[in-house]
Amino acid sequence: MNAVAAKRREDHAEFDDPAELELTILMPCLNEAETLAMCIGKARAYLIGAGISGEVLIADNGSIDGSQDIARGLGARVVPVPQKGYGAALLGGIAAARGRFIIMGDADDSYDFSALDAFVTRLRNGAELVMGNRFQGGIEPGAMPPLHRYLGNPVLSFIGRLFFRIGAGDFHCGLRGFNAARIRELDLRTTGMEFASEMVVRSALAGLRIEEVPTTLKPDGRSRPPHLRTWRDGWRHLKFLLMYNPRWLFVIPGLSLCGLGVVLAAVLFFGPLQLNSTMELDLNTFLAACFMIVTGVQLVSFGVLSRYYADLTGILPRTPWSDWLMRSISTDRLALDAAICFFAGAGFFVYALISWGKLSFGPLFDSEIPRIVVLGLTLIVIGLQGFFSAFLLGVLEIPVVRDKLAPVLKRQTAQGV
Repeated sequence: MNAVAAKRREDHAEFDDPAELELTILMPCLNEAETLAMCIGKARAYLIGAGISGEVLIADNGSIDGSQDIARGLGARVVPVPQKGYGAALLGGIAAARGRFIIMGDADDSYDFSALDAFVTRLRNGAELVMGNRFQGGIEPGAMPPLHRYLGNPVLSFIGRLFFRIGAGDFHCGLRGFNAARIRELDLRTTGMEFASEMVVRSALAGLRIEEVPTTLKPDGRSRPPHLRTWRDGWRHLKFLLMYNPRWLFVIPGLSLCGLGVVLAAVLFFGPLQLNSTMELDLNTFLAACFMIVTGVQLVSFGVLSRYYADLTGILPRTPWSDWLMRSISTDRLALDAAICFFAGAGFFVYALISWGKLSFGPLFDSEIPRIVVLGLTLIVIGLQGFFSAFLLGVLEIPVVRDKLAPVLKRQTAQGV
């Protein structure tokens, strides 16, 4: 009986009833005819050797070199994905996968699909996303360009760890495994190479259990250049990391500018600061400090609005700080604070005009009045920024309010109200 069962697994390991599949080995594909057969062969051999009920799934992104026929001829399942892009291909494959777990990897023979035990073990033990780490497992000579190895990947991985407190050391490894249901729940959206970052970041924000295993990277077997474009795709990764963290994109730079500007403005408001016999900070530095404050306030307001909108739409998970923010800010409160700031600035400005009038509007040999003018204008600009930001906050709330009112309006319409 055991021999019969083993024979069945060997002959039908990739064609069992979908409900029984444990693992899908997923490969995005765009003109990979040179290496696809090798990758599928290794993946099939792994499933058979490990006795795992699974499938090899090729998410084809419009190949014109016969990759689809190669895959089908080797017993893999092919799902066409018309929308172009690395992320789009993987999203199509994830949606079509039948396995409870999915292990994804590039079809260029740079990853060894015959050595997946570490991924499967971690997934079976409860990990929901298992990342490969090429820096721990080893990068063979010629497998990764020096710019990627020593700058791009380390810098972007460091930013990811700093922004999102994720322990992964290699954010962009193409070989990773995950619980299919949990990743589908994340509703991933990006269609380009930044999909690799989105999966990790969204998994971390959702509280998924993320683990790493060492992975070896070898030179790919293709004769053509890779699809990856260093600067374009690096920027897309960085842009995604920044857009998903308003705190680091807006709030921290804004508070830094505000803090430095306030310190300089406070020191210089009552007169110049003599640093040494040849260097003095005076009105020009005070003016620059006020510009720093205005810019910093604008950045902080962007961060507050971004975080508020992310909470309204569910893009980012709630935190104690965001809960306080949701309770504390409103269009009315921001508009009131902005009005107070505006009229305080106008008061300084009028005081400066009166003081200048007492001098018959003549030359100003003392910088006291210009300082008051600059301070007043700074407060006026900040007040205007705050006032219009308050109404932008109200605009952001409109879809949410409309959605909440929709059931009520629907009932009223049905009742003829």
